[in-house]
Amino acid sequence: MTTNTTSHLMPVFARVDLAFERGEGAWLIATDGERYLDFTSGVAVNALGHAHPHLVAAVQAQAAKLWHMSNLFRSPDGEKVAARLCENSFADEVFFANSGAEALECAIKVTRRYHARKGHPERYRIITFEGAFHGRTLATLAAGGQEKYLDGFGPKVEGFDQVPLGDIEAVKKAIGPETAGILIEPVQGEGGVREPSHSFFRALRELCDDKGLLLVFDEVQTGMGRTGELFAYKRLGVEPDVMALAKALGGGFPIGACLTTREAASGMTAGSHGSTFGGNPLAIAAASAVLDVMLAPGFFDHVKRASLVLKQKLASIIDRYPGVLREVRGEGLLIGLQAALPAPDLIAALRDEKLLTVGAGENVVRLLPPLIVTESEIEDAVGRIEKACARLAQDLPDAPRKEKAAS
Repeated sequence: MTTNTTSHLMPVFARVDLAFERGEGAWLIATDGERYLDFTSGVAVNALGHAHPHLVAAVQAQAAKLWHMSNLFRSPDGEKVAARLCENSFADEVFFANSGAEALECAIKVTRRYHARKGHPERYRIITFEGAFHGRTLATLAAGGQEKYLDGFGPKVEGFDQVPLGDIEAVKKAIGPETAGILIEPVQGEGGVREPSHSFFRALRELCDDKGLLLVFDEVQTGMGRTGELFAYKRLGVEPDVMALAKALGGGFPIGACLTTREAASGMTAGSHGSTFGGNPLAIAAASAVLDVMLAPGFFDHVKRASLVLKQKLASIIDRYPGVLREVRGEGLLIGLQAALPAPDLIAALRDEKLLTVGAGENVVRLLPPLIVTESEIEDAVGRIEKACARLAQDLPDAPRKEKAAS
């Protein structure tokens, strides 16, 4: 990691000294001409890879017509995309934002306003889970509850009660007369690719129904095909009342969305929320194009096959290099490799092999290839992972080796 002291960019990112000038599918081409296999996808954003022809054509066509018009007026194209999202989910209504944090802010406001409009403004607290990441605004930082992100930003926004992930008894104890809802990620991406059991989610749904709470899913990272379904909740047999989307929704163009049932959104009346750029025509064009591709027959079958192949091959590497890797986690193409040595060392070794990955909690390295990744590209990536592991294993004192290092 390096910091460029001559840059005028605010130094809030520990950037790698590497820059890219273009992308092609699952590949990025650096400014020095080197090709990198991109298993980061902009942290689960570029779900259809780089320069996907359908997305490029859609945004180019829209750019020649209208960039911005304000939400003072109707958005026929936005209405169509909202309808498609609702037709393929539990939701009845959609609010378009610009990012995942904004989508979560809307979800928090929906949850609080729901109870306030029903005569219970005292019900504003939301139960969240240890290890969660919900964004970088003051409210979403408080919802995530991680001290390393909260440090130095003053008093934590009030109204969030954290409990251990997967502990239904702790959830029950946390519910009180001020509780408004429960907010959870189907899979904790930043938290280390952790997921509780399906039965835990069913228990949350039952609790919310019994106590009159709203169940809110943060699908900013898991949504739009990442787990092998359009939305991860479809795997759980549990429907939320509110859901936040972003990242892959625009295939790389910034857009977020808050999806709700009509009942959950009953408090969101004219003037209760808004956004200058939310539902921007360019973003809507990108989201529409993403839906075109993802809703085509066979798309999610491909994601599931690719996931199975990748996880099987990774399991074999773990068997051979237990001193480097501990386990494979995740669903679909949201895969976590828990490292036996410091995860940053593994990420750097993989980057040396021209494979891009990203870290997560619990010493995990995330593999987030574009959902259009081919089996041959998976084979290529696995070969690079094997080489990196072999090189790292050589430097481990008394490291167990079951096979010779890959050539």
